Amino acid sequence: MSREHDLAHTALRAARSGSGLPLDVVDPRDWVALDHGVREHLMWEELPTAWLHAGEPAPNDAAFAIALCHPSGHVRETALRHPGAAALLPLVVLRCADWAGPVREQARKVLDEALPTASPETVALGTAVALRAAGRRHGGHARALLAETVRDPALIDALLASPDRDARRFGHRAAIEQDHLSPTRLARIAATDRDAVVQDLCADAALARVQDAGILRPLLDSRSPRVRAAGVTALKRTGDTDEAARFLADRSGLVRACARWALRQHGIDPLPLHRAACTAPEILPGAPAGLGESGTRADAALLWPLLDHPRAAVRARTVAALRTLGTGKQERLVPLLDDPSASVVREATSALEPVAVRLLPEEWLYERLADDRPRHVRVSAFRLLVAHRPEARLRCLRRLVDDPDPKLRVRALTALAAHGPLPEAAPENTPEAARAEPVALPEQAVEPPVAPRTTRLRRLFGTSR
Repeated sequence: MSREHDLAHTALRAARSGSGLPLDVVDPRDWVALDHGVREHLMWEELPTAWLHAGEPAPNDAAFAIALCHPSGHVRETALRHPGAAALLPLVVLRCADWAGPVREQARKVLDEALPTASPETVALGTAVALRAAGRRHGGHARALLAETVRDPALIDALLASPDRDARRFGHRAAIEQDHLSPTRLARIAATDRDAVVQDLCADAALARVQDAGILRPLLDSRSPRVRAAGVTALKRTGDTDEAARFLADRSGLVRACARWALRQHGIDPLPLHRAACTAPEILPGAPAGLGESGTRADAALLWPLLDHPRAAVRARTVAALRTLGTGKQERLVPLLDDPSASVVREATSALEPVAVRLLPEEWLYERLADDRPRHVRVSAFRLLVAHRPEARLRCLRRLVDDPDPKLRVRALTALAAHGPLPEAAPENTPEAARAEPVALPEQAVEPPVAPRTTRLRRLFGTSR
């Protein structure tokens, strides 16, 4: 059953038994689910609303909530006119977007009267609900009203502490507009917050207020590449070129590009610094990557010795840099297919795929496809065989149809299903092992491995693909 169904029926049982609301009252998703569930799943139930028509107080919050979500617009409007309606502010906010005009107008009146005396936490919860209802046809009014209300520092602090992601974003935007946060605190939030949107908001606001380099320190030390890139970009304004040069070997390509830009704005060529970073006593993985992004083919001489570096990350970035520079000596990368690091083998495989036919014998690759080989070696052999001659490709795919590795098996089946017409005969220079048996598509490859629901839909509409 759906969450809406469960909440609606649990609320109905609570209303009849006199217990409390069966939901997480601080989670806006539960309020929206309850509202939808009552109208969708309790339409034919006998709902406890006699107290409302008799003008009596609500027996409990669950009964009041069901009245505010009732399928009948007359009941919803009557419930909003009850003196206790403001106590369930999240449902009042939802009624502000009601399809029925009288219900909508009464809810807006209740919300306008309730907001000045509501607690900051209640306003924060109402804002979170309003943001979820903002996409409805009449959902903009409550959001606009709450945006006007959220100007008090206490309300902004409540939004900043909200567990709801959208409410926190809304609160940070309001805090920035009201200058509620200092540049130092903005930089600290940008560096530590887990929400990428909040990171960008606070980083941009902090940079707009930068007056000294000390404010940038939290940004430059952030784990997020985007935040570090924003801090490095601001170094152009402060003129700290030494600090910008330190990020030429950053692990993120975006940060490295921003560091090069900041240096060029001060008339400094970053290429000699990239070269020096590749010959330093302690080489970071970003050093060969940076040289590959800005160097020339002649710089490959600085990179070849790094293929023997003890750090796997340095070796992997070096292979990627050599591939970017296009050195033309791919045969020197073949030994790296036996590297113990999967990342190094992966980069070497990408560099050797275009020249697999010329450099790598088919039988040697088939040996590496054996079940007792490490998985990253088998994946490498699969990729290189797929990039090889058509006959070698088909033989490899047929061999992996029943492979114990599920990912390789699915990749082989998918490739077989998408394969074009088969060649009539193998060329004379094809190895004997590849011509030993005829190439045929297995039954598993007649239809690609897709979700059962997709398969049923294809059969229903008479389509094969």
